[in-house]
Amino acid sequence: MGARLATGQAPLSSLSIPSDLFDRLVDAYRRLGDLRQTPKVSVAVRSSAVDEDSSGASFAGQHDTFLNVVGEESVADAVVRCWSSVSNPYALEYRRQQGLSLDSLKIAVLVQQMVPADVSAVVFGANPVTGDRDEVVINISWGLGESVVGGTVSPDSYVVRKRDLTVVTRNIAQKLQMTVRVPGGTREADVPRLLQTQPAVNEEQVIDMARLAVDLEKTMGWPVDIECAYHTGQLYLLQCRPVTTLSSP
Repeated sequence: MGARLATGQAPLSSLSIPSDLFDRLVDAYRRLGDLRQTPKVSVAVRSSAVDEDSSGASFAGQHDTFLNVVGEESVADAVVRCWSSVSNPYALEYRRQQGLSLDSLKIAVLVQQMVPADVSAVVFGANPVTGDRDEVVINISWGLGESVVGGTVSPDSYVVRKRDLTVVTRNIAQKLQMTVRVPGGTREADVPRLLQTQPAVNEEQVIDMARLAVDLEKTMGWPVDIECAYHTGQLYLLQCRPVTTLSSP
């Protein structure tokens, strides 16, 4: 089987998937489908530079991620596009600003089962504005996490005190936009009117997310910046990196 090129759009680069890697990708995708009892399982294809997310630099949003990808060829296409995003102009400029090397750039790609989030959150295990390490800051809204991460929605926000997991401040925003799944990807949609001013989660769920951030900090050894989601009441951890706006303790 020959190497697979990116499909569906004009080629972004000369990158391709070697045939042996393509075969392994197909095998892994099919095994995931068997586990989920569907041959067309939806996945998220996430990019991560090999030197990404150190304690001093976060590459959040610098490289491409593709959500709700279905089918073997589509997954292979998304992997190639993630590879190509290592040379995004804004990613290269960020590297220059951080004093990181522009030579021999490498990028990893993670393919994981898509969580059809009812609500999504970004959780900081320390206050990224004030630097207070006894606070967990949570931003959360309806739908998939792209709207929260990309700033297309004003999310609900909470501050939770770490030492006793008490919610000390809450701000319930008017949430006008949400990211939803559509065939082959995602799109922005209007939040139903009745949900726009309703809290996206209850206080017990807020505390559960804060507890997750505290537990991960104990495991990782540093305050965490995580993405998580709720689907049918179940909390899912999607991504974990260091909070990069903090000075040394």
